[in-house]
Amino acid sequence: MKSSASTVAASPRPHVVLVASPGAGHLIPMAELARRLVTHHGLAATLVTFTDQSAPNANSTVLSSPSVSQVSTVALPAVPLDDLPADDPIETMLWELIGRSIPHLRALLRDISSAAPLAALVPDFFGSTVLPLAAELGVPAYIFFPSNLTGVAVMRSAVELNDGVASGEYRDLPDVLRLPGSVLLHRKDYADGFQNSKEPTYARLIEAGRRYRAADGFLVNTFDEMEPGNPEEIKQAVEQSTFPPVYPVEPLIRPSSDEDGASACLDWLDRQPKGSVVYVSFGSAGALSVERTAELAAGLEDSGHRFLWVVRLPSQDGINFAMFTGHRSDKDDPLAWLPEGFVERTSGRGLAVAAWAPQVRVLSHPATAAFVSHCGWNSTLESVASGVPMVAWPLYAEQRMNVALLSENVGVAQRPRATRADGLIAREAIAAAVREVMGGEEKGRAVRLRAGELQQVAARACTPGGSSWQMLEEVAGKCKAVALGRLKHRRLASGETSDRRCAWDSVLHYRAMK
Repeated sequence: MKSSASTVAASPRPHVVLVASPGAGHLIPMAELARRLVTHHGLAATLVTFTDQSAPNANSTVLSSPSVSQVSTVALPAVPLDDLPADDPIETMLWELIGRSIPHLRALLRDISSAAPLAALVPDFFGSTVLPLAAELGVPAYIFFPSNLTGVAVMRSAVELNDGVASGEYRDLPDVLRLPGSVLLHRKDYADGFQNSKEPTYARLIEAGRRYRAADGFLVNTFDEMEPGNPEEIKQAVEQSTFPPVYPVEPLIRPSSDEDGASACLDWLDRQPKGSVVYVSFGSAGALSVERTAELAAGLEDSGHRFLWVVRLPSQDGINFAMFTGHRSDKDDPLAWLPEGFVERTSGRGLAVAAWAPQVRVLSHPATAAFVSHCGWNSTLESVASGVPMVAWPLYAEQRMNVALLSENVGVAQRPRATRADGLIAREAIAAAVREVMGGEEKGRAVRLRAGELQQVAARACTPGGSSWQMLEEVAGKCKAVALGRLKHRRLASGETSDRRCAWDSVLHYRAMK
């Protein structure tokens, strides 16, 4: 008979399956969540992705990184989407992709559960249609929300507002929405899908939100101190609603070790004075128009400050994001779209690079002092973790909501005023905002101090004993308890002897305590 130690080593850990919809903004934090469940909380994890037929290698960089080496990864087979209209919103494409992949996911879950005690199913917020699979298998389901508690609160408000309306009818959110924590949102700040109840995306969001009620909770990519107001007030508001509880489970950001360190822009940063550089990037999917690119270039030039700008190919169709929009030739050079003479005029104090930079390394570099950002939530948390204040330029999705939160409530961003209804920010406003964040004595000084404070708080939240660590430990404990119960039931059903069952119970109890 094996010793207890060898039996524990040989037994499977309780297993969590996480389902990430396409897009780096969803995949990166979910991969980090999976890693922490494995390395810090004693669970096994499989991260499920979807095959993107237009870019089959799109996930390879994230999934091959050293930090997720202990996480199993599976890409579900491609499903046809060519029947969808070309102008369908990206949200519709994601919902359809996940919904049509459910048979493949069901087969995968049954394979995993036959080899290890399944502990939980965790789809991200586009994956509400997979929640019935958790019920089929008798395991808890948690919705991973890659944004903040304010995003959950907006969804909850819209769903509850539409309770009781006739089938096929939907009510608009109010022009001003007051949320827990003294958050005040105006209609212009709502995420794209919540702007108009007559749009098909609004109906799909409400239906997804109604399905959320079947989940056991939300795992939210935030920490208590990042949310305005009293966390207890937010908790009470959730308890009084029809939504499941929320668990702020850390700032889930990729480790800098996952990024290539051999980058020309890092060499350039090494030669710049401490706290002298403005970093400019609009994320993996953000796209500026040609006109906005020109205004940004002029604003950076007029600001007088050093800058590092990640330039992407501009949008020429009015769409501010670059997912599922096809792929241009490798010969297309984003820098060729910059204003004539810009690179030459700024060569002494600026560096423009094409398409990509190791963002976590750049933000944590001593030379970096400010971040001109679209304020996607991943970029926001990476900036906060490095203590870098932001100049906010939202583009799409929930970014306007994030900017309202960050500038009005959290206090780590300066928002230049748009000069046109389409969101164009003029060069004068860009230059003024950059100067204020870099050296202003009033608003600029306040955002710099607040960014430094939040950096320290974020570091504490995700260490043992921190608020987010404890939240994730609580969820992990519930998952282990479910796995133990499932294994007990399976062994009773299989007719194992009581001595054998006791041995396995001891093994699972040992693992649950780790």
